[in-house]
Amino acid sequence: MRMRRTDLALEARELWQEQSGAVSALSGVEARDTLREGIPVNTVKVLSEEGERALGKPRGSYVTLTLEGLASREEGIFQRAVRAVAGELSGLMESNSGLVLVAGLGNRAITPDAVGPKVHQNVLVTRHLVRQMPEHFGALRPVASLAAEVMGTTGVESGELVRAVCEKLRPACVIAVDALASRSLKRLCKTVQITDTGITPGSGVGNHRMGLTRDTLGVPVIAMGVPTVVDGATLAADLLGTEDLPPLGEGRDLMVTPRDIDSQVNDLSKVIGYGISMALQPGISLEELELLLS
Repeated sequence: MRMRRTDLALEARELWQEQSGAVSALSGVEARDTLREGIPVNTVKVLSEEGERALGKPRGSYVTLTLEGLASREEGIFQRAVRAVAGELSGLMESNSGLVLVAGLGNRAITPDAVGPKVHQNVLVTRHLVRQMPEHFGALRPVASLAAEVMGTTGVESGELVRAVCEKLRPACVIAVDALASRSLKRLCKTVQITDTGITPGSGVGNHRMGLTRDTLGVPVIAMGVPTVVDGATLAADLLGTEDLPPLGEGRDLMVTPRDIDSQVNDLSKVIGYGISMALQPGISLEELELLLS
């Protein structure tokens, strides 16, 4: 039996429970559900090698926020979502000082993969202001951002590009943003995962590249992502309620995405970009951010 494809630790834990039939806690894994700004937050912590094997995820914390009301324009949801993302991101950061490099991963020409480049456009960059006019902007945390794109358009692996920039700028932390894959339609463009384990670009669609982790970059790496696609075979098995996936090659190269993916990616990229900016610049209000980034 082949494992259904998902990048979400929340879903990996659900799959383990379904396939093992276990109702008790998984050894080496802790999970809890909370609310922040009225938004459901699930936290999965992988604590041991046993937990790593069971979920297929490296040790660390995985925070998943469910933003159900964003697509329907529920009143006040954008503001609450931004504050919730900022709060959860702040909780995973090891330091509140030093330069932060935001890396938007993905291909801006392919809408389901454009989350990273679009987040890059919605992040408040301040490194140049702090350096050039410290008397006016010295209270801000220095932030740099880049859209790393994909090797097919640059000839350079995104991991290599981010590592080269890290060697030059020596940031205290890297925040990498990418599109993810889900096992279920109900979570497409409705969840944001934040983890302190880093990320491997392209893993959601089976196109593994150089990982962006503490080991490869030499600094703490926080990864943020939105599931924008479901693997075709995984979706079929989920809808049919079967444990077995189709044979290899049947649906394994098919990715399913929502019809309104363009507007949903735009909305979520703005939420994540603003959330990153609020977490890094807690002295700036959401209203001020909207003026600065509009």
